[in-house]
Amino acid sequence: MSSCLELPVSLDWLINPTTTAAFFNEYWEQNPLVISRRRSDYFSSVLSLDDVDRAITSLNLTYPSITLKNADKGVRPADYTTRNGSLDVAAVYQLFSEGSTIVLAFLDNVLPPLTSICRGLERELNFPVQANAYLTPARAQGAKYHYDTHDVFVLQVIGSKHWTMYGTPLELPLANQDFDSRTHERGASTMEFELEPGDVAYIPRGLVHDARSSKELSLHITVGILCYRWADLLLEWVADASLNDPAFRKSLPPGFAREGSDRSQLQEISANLLKRVATNSDCSAAITRFADQWISACPPLLAGQMEQIALLDRLRMQSIVGARPSIVFRTQRDSSSISVHAFARKITFPVHVENALRFALNEFRFSIGNLPGNLDDSGKLALVRRLVREGLMAVLGV
Repeated sequence: MSSCLELPVSLDWLINPTTTAAFFNEYWEQNPLVISRRRSDYFSSVLSLDDVDRAITSLNLTYPSITLKNADKGVRPADYTTRNGSLDVAAVYQLFSEGSTIVLAFLDNVLPPLTSICRGLERELNFPVQANAYLTPARAQGAKYHYDTHDVFVLQVIGSKHWTMYGTPLELPLANQDFDSRTHERGASTMEFELEPGDVAYIPRGLVHDARSSKELSLHITVGILCYRWADLLLEWVADASLNDPAFRKSLPPGFAREGSDRSQLQEISANLLKRVATNSDCSAAITRFADQWISACPPLLAGQMEQIALLDRLRMQSIVGARPSIVFRTQRDSSSISVHAFARKITFPVHVENALRFALNEFRFSIGNLPGNLDDSGKLALVRRLVREGLMAVLGV
């Protein structure tokens, strides 16, 4: 039964021994962090060369889920895809042997250990998280120097890579503000480090960097944090205000674009509209939409669910159960019911189970008999069976 449950993955596990408090105070969106563990097996259960080989040869992935990069010479998709758009696997491995890096995007969609990492971080951070893998041959560099528009954690799995940090030509870029070497300067080298197996690095978005493998092939995972920004929330908030206040729906002054037009009037009206947003509306609806968008983007991770359903008739009050660590959800209560929003679904329960429900969704191991609240034994069993069927909980021992 243990195979059905993924291990709880947290930011603490990822950045250990650095604390989460220190991380958010000193590094998040500010500075790179490098953690050298001297534990080569730290990520060995997460990804292997066999996993990468299976993803390339057996999972029917195509471009752009698999791409090749080479900082020393250009590689085109046509070099490793067929006329009908499928992947030319032999060409992929040939280009790899000639120095190109194989990039496997969104592997968290197909490999459960990476799904567990992303879901665990999503549950904690409340942002979408994705995982890509980079397989680089010895003494090679896949991407030229660049910055990312999202924050990343680099998890070194096999081999080693030498990383160089440069400047920050654009602080905290938006998602569409990609690096452009024609307009963004790399800057001088500000930091260099070597990642060995088991090490991890955090690189904030906007920080220019590059990396080159050492004398053996390198496999690392990049976990990208696709955060929601204040700008995103403010845009949604203003959009909500425009639906309820006709002042936002009025036209700009006719002739506003003419040379010599009075821009001060436009400035004054704009400032007054922003004041109306702040004083006459709140951002709760926009925040709820972001929450629903994030939750809907987290599909269930239900390995072993068939076995779970088969165990339901054997449950008793001494049975050990627990919330699935990867579930991402929010609850909503009204006078007669409490709903769980998860997996792009709304699952409704009677309000009298609220105490037991909240406990069950946030505890990873407990006996059914220890559920709090005023449910009798049959009610507790009924609630647990429902939660297991919905994929929110799992049976750990009957």
